[in-house]
Amino acid sequence: MAEDEAPKTAYEIILERLQRKDRETGVEQQALSEDQRSRIAELRKVYEAKLAESEILHQAALRKTGGEPEAVEQLEQQYRRDRERIASERDRKIEKIRNG
Repeated sequence: MAEDEAPKTAYEIILERLQRKDRETGVEQQALSEDQRSRIAELRKVYEAKLAESEILHQAALRKTGGEPEAVEQLEQQYRRDRERIASERDRKIEKIRNG
């Protein structure tokens, strides 16, 4: 190690390994255009709002249950599924924008 190099963090080491693996497997990273960045940012804002709306509706539904354990559990499961669906949809659309 050169004297002017600081020790690498675990994060930096892992990142280098992943980049090396990508190079070996032929994966190329392409820089995003300004249009792609803005579209992704807008998409993230939209889905952040959808998640917030889902949270508000979930909290309102929980208040209506009166603390009944079965109803609360059912609502929690539904809320988790909704969040996963929204996040999956968001990620799929972001990937579509990145790939052109």
